[in-house]
Formats: sequence, structure tokens, C-alpha cells
Amino acid sequence: MARSLIDIREFSVEELQELIDTANDIIARPQAYAECCRGKKLATLFFEPSTRTRLSFEAAMYELGGNVIGFSEAQSSSASKGESVADTARVISCYADIIAMRHPKEGAPLVAAMNASIPVINAGDGGHNHPTQTLTDLLTISREKGRLDHLTVGICGDLKFGRTVHSLIAALSRYTGNRFILISPEELKLPSYVKKEILKEKGIPYVQTTDLETVMPELDILYMTRVQRERFFNEEDYLRLKDSFILTPDKLKNAKEELCIMHPLPRVNEISVAIDDDKRACYFKQALYGKYIRMALILKLLKEAGTL
Repeated sequence: MARSLIDIREFSVEELQELIDTANDIIARPQAYAECCRGKKLATLFFEPSTRTRLSFEAAMYELGGNVIGFSEAQSSSASKGESVADTARVISCYADIIAMRHPKEGAPLVAAMNASIPVINAGDGGHNHPTQTLTDLLTISREKGRLDHLTVGICGDLKFGRTVHSLIAALSRYTGNRFILISPEELKLPSYVKKEILKEKGIPYVQTTDLETVMPELDILYMTRVQRERFFNEEDYLRLKDSFILTPDKLKNAKEELCIMHPLPRVNEISVAIDDDKRACYFKQALYGKYIRMALILKLLKEAGTL
């Protein structure tokens, strides 16, 4: 079975740094990587809608000189006929060199990886994991702050269903001196299993609050998330909670000059467009960095699979 990436914790801190270093080299010397994947194919299996993640994977493969095949919704795949994820993975292994999969069911990319003969990258599974977004976040923090340790990280919004949040906490908990301020409505607090398995297990300091403005002066990173309509069973609950936190210029009055404002996107209205031109707004740069880190990841997994 080829090595895959399903959970960010499968990569050591050294391997994460290796990916960051490769991404930085790609940014500095893009032409040196332009033919690395010539003749290789990436299959994008997206059983759930996506814009940034799918297109950044596609752009990454094209910029490495490779090709892309795949689908962008379950209805246009054999899943609509009842084909299992395991069978899909086996079949696609015949046509491609590497798979990027997004699926609404937690664990589906793991099932794919267990049955594929090529590397599988988890591009998001339900409310569970989104490791390549976390790699994007780590590259962004590293480039904007110059370090991944001794940071006060505020994470705001939907901490219950936000898979990007769970993966980011798991990753940053491995670096010394980091602390978390978890800002959310009571109904969307970080799941107890994440607190237990990661924060409490490792003795990572954290604070839970419903008040963003009070903690703003402490933050080195502010990671905003949207309240995700698609994760709610009840439309009334979504409508009641969707505008819980809206970041406006007024709320940044007491923020650090060197604060880094991040967001995995898409944004709905949780960050005012008035902040887009603030030098602390990093979310569009973050989207660009996502392409470079996915290029680095594709190269690493194909090399480890022995196909590069």
C-alpha cells in the first residue's frame, strides 16, 4: 500500500518542515519544478462541492507538468450507481498515479487509501480532517510570522464542525510554547474529544470564550471560520448562529500590529470586506500558498511511491 495523507498527525514535525522548505523553494524557483510530474496523472475525486481545494490541487499538478482527471460531484461518478468508495479507489488506481479525495463521510478517504494501490490525499472528510488545508495554514504562519512555535492562536467561529480547526490544533500542538484561545458560541464549542486527545493529553494551555474583542490584544494569529450551513441538521439553528462573530475594523482596534488574520475560505460574512486591504489580512495569500504546499505534497508522495 502506497503512503497516503489522511490525518496531519501521520507526518512528523521534520516531514512538515521538509514540505514547507520544498514549498518555499517552489515559490523561489518555480521553473525548476515545471517538468517534475510530466506524464503523471492526479485524480481529483470530489464527492462534495469545492472550489479552492479542488482547483488548487489541479493548478498544483499542472504547474508540476502533470495532468488531471476526475469529477467534482458525486452525481457525475459511479457513486450515484451505488459503487463503494473501496471499489472506486481500486478502479482509479488503474488510471492515475495519485488521488485527491473529498467526501462528506468521515473516514471515506481512509477506506480509499486502504484499497488503492496509489497514494491518496484526504482533501476533506465530513467534519473530521482536512490535512492539506492545515499544511497551507502552517506554510502561511511560517512565512508570515517566521516561526511555528510560541504563538497565541485565536480560533473563532464554528469549532464544532470545522475540520480545518481540528487539524490545525492537532498540528500546532506539536510545536513548543503555543497556546490556543477558542472563541465560539456555546453550541459550536470545540468537541470534547479534540480537547481530551490533543490539548489535555499534551498539557497545551487553552482558554474558551464567547468574547472575541476581550482576547484580541493577546493574539498573534486570528483564524476565522464560517458557520457551515451544510453541517447543520436544523436550519433554525444555523440561522441563529451564523452571524455570531463578524470581524470588522472596529474589532481590530486593540489588535497587535503584526497580527496575522487567516481564514480557510470560503468567506460568507464573518470577515468584513473592509478588512481585505488591511496588511494583517492573510487569507488570500493563504489561498495562494495552498497551491505551493500541495505541489510539495504531491512530489513527496509520488517520490515515496517510487513513481517519480
